[in-house]
Amino acid sequence: MSLDSLKSLVPDYAKDLKLNLGSVIGNSDLSAQQLWGTVLATAIAARAPIVVGQQAPEARADLSPEAYTAAKAAAAVMAMNNVFYRTRHLLSDHEYGTLRAGLRMNVIGNPGVDKVDFELWSFAVSAINGCGMCLDSHEQVLRKAGVDREVVQEAFKIASVIQAVGVTLDAEAVLAE
Repeated sequence: MSLDSLKSLVPDYAKDLKLNLGSVIGNSDLSAQQLWGTVLATAIAARAPIVVGQQAPEARADLSPEAYTAAKAAAAVMAMNNVFYRTRHLLSDHEYGTLRAGLRMNVIGNPGVDKVDFELWSFAVSAINGCGMCLDSHEQVLRKAGVDREVVQEAFKIASVIQAVGVTLDAEAVLAE
């Protein structure tokens, strides 16, 4: 499936989303691996089956098998981490912050791809899942690795558009029934 195919599914009332898809995916300055890993991870995180179905073939074509798996792994591990750390942060009892997490997250240390790319995908997923602690943590790692703010912003722009398109297409599917 192509970007044009996905854009064709976006209803006229959401024309801005269609245009934004074209700009954040079609005209991205990210490397192909950064872009398609971000698209795949955020589509999964957004729980957007139509978007996943439309963009996964392109992601598979543009990513190595290792990167394709790592992008899925970023979505999976951050689904867990974002809930855990967001909850820990939101609780008024700060003693929870001193307790051992006790959760496996080995993939973060050994993702099988460039660590910066995995951090970027994890950051973008955290934007969708709304975990401020995770956003700050991944952003700091990216910045310490020399990643420009514009690249970081590109990731959360993609996340925001993928989320919005997913919500819109899911609503349209329900409303059409």
